[in-house]
Amino acid sequence: MTVPPVGVVLYGPPASGKNTITAAMQRHDPRFRLLPKLKVGTGRADGYEFVTTERLDELRRAGRLLLETHRYGNVYAVDRRQIEDMTAAGQAPVAHMGNIADLRRLVGHTPDAWLRVLLWVPREATEQRSTGRGDADTAQRLKAWDETLADLTANTDDGFFHLRIDTDRLDAETAAREITRAFLALTKAANPAHYRPESVAVHREG
Repeated sequence: MTVPPVGVVLYGPPASGKNTITAAMQRHDPRFRLLPKLKVGTGRADGYEFVTTERLDELRRAGRLLLETHRYGNVYAVDRRQIEDMTAAGQAPVAHMGNIADLRRLVGHTPDAWLRVLLWVPREATEQRSTGRGDADTAQRLKAWDETLADLTANTDDGFFHLRIDTDRLDAETAAREITRAFLALTKAANPAHYRPESVAVHREG
């Protein structure tokens, strides 16, 4: 028997739909909850917990930071205790990752500890979505798209992700259903003897 997955990692370039799909996942199964990142800097607040540099230093010294990333002039980090608290409450954290090194640090040494999902979108779609929602840093996001492609090419193989979703071809609700099914399948594979599908609340449209 292997360990059931902790949660879901959504990896992809800017404007690939991570926030939209996470919200749809929660509608399908209320256990799914966005894993908030710590943030030192400015900009969007949704999905982040703003902290001071001093507080981040304290958490780093205490060994609570699983990963730390510098992007868009800000610092982003994941607090180990946040994941522990969420799983203890019966929630399945949904983590948004922008680079493979951070994803590997989050997953650790257990290959299937997290369902790994690649959300992909063409560069022109990233530009259209970013411009359409009024981002002031579209040029930086396009640079990040280029970096994501290079990162993906250099640091993964065909079997690294459990699931790939092209978000310019699949709507958020359908993507959420596919991810939910994959997560349940991974859970069942980890512990088939104790898997009880009737205990899982999954809402399907239609």
